Amino acid sequence: METESTSPHPSAIAAEATPKQQIDLFSRPPRGPWQLAWDSFKRAKLAVAGAIVLTVIVIAAIFAPQIAPYGPNDIDLFSIKVPPGTGNHILGTDELGRDVFSRLLYGARLSLWIGIAAAMISTVIGVVLGAIAGFYGGYADGLLMRFVDLMLAFPSIFLLLVFFSVRGSSSVTWVIVLLGIFGWMWLARIIRGEFFSLKERDFVEAARMIGAPSSRIIGRHLLPNVTAAIIVATTLNIAYYMLSEAALSFLGFGVPSGTPTWGNMLNGSKSSYLTSPWLAIAPGLALTIAVLAINFIGDGLRDAFDPKGGRR
Repeated sequence: METESTSPHPSAIAAEATPKQQIDLFSRPPRGPWQLAWDSFKRAKLAVAGAIVLTVIVIAAIFAPQIAPYGPNDIDLFSIKVPPGTGNHILGTDELGRDVFSRLLYGARLSLWIGIAAAMISTVIGVVLGAIAGFYGGYADGLLMRFVDLMLAFPSIFLLLVFFSVRGSSSVTWVIVLLGIFGWMWLARIIRGEFFSLKERDFVEAARMIGAPSSRIIGRHLLPNVTAAIIVATTLNIAYYMLSEAALSFLGFGVPSGTPTWGNMLNGSKSSYLTSPWLAIAPGLALTIAVLAINFIGDGLRDAFDPKGGRR
């Protein structure tokens, strides 16, 4: 059963306010949807905490050359697999004498870059194909959606493993491109559904009646109304692609082993789980914290942009 709101009516608030407060109340400009979303996001404590943590990680990754005490591949033959806190090695060293803390900072740069770049590629593909299917419908929609069903029939990680096992050695560029190519299907379905709903609205019919071309209707009238869904999906995809890169690198099919990423650090620590556990704990904990922070941000954005949330 619905209950009546106990919050006072704006007119009651204005009646009890001083003349100056009344002027401020009624002269205040109305807040737009983005301002409302920002106010809602700021009230989500986990989302704000995730944004702070992610900001710290991004800053540490950007300024890795200034923060890291060593280079990512600098070798200290006299300090091989030393535990954390030994000498200048805050998090110890690996089997080659490389500083774990330094590789963790440099690995953050590449892991974040792979996640962001792959998410951008999948967003562009998903938005374009979803918009075409949802706006034009008919044959184009049927053909594109059957292709989406075909892509979803095979797990993307399985397709990537098959491709890399056949092709052999990979590169950062190939990992980014393939992660983006095999991860756009869910966003395409979301955009298609939104376009199906929006294209029947009065403002779209009015644009058609004045002779606006389809490209202008899509770009100026429909896409701005699905921006929230695109932002949320892209944010969550960053975390997904960071985990996918780590999984591929851990299995030996991702970024080349000499390149510092969190997945490669986990791969290099497989033979030392019991004797040198810090080699796996450091990158594993960093990846977990980063993914959780991004997911909290994505959940906060989803709640902020949800018009039915009722928390604004």
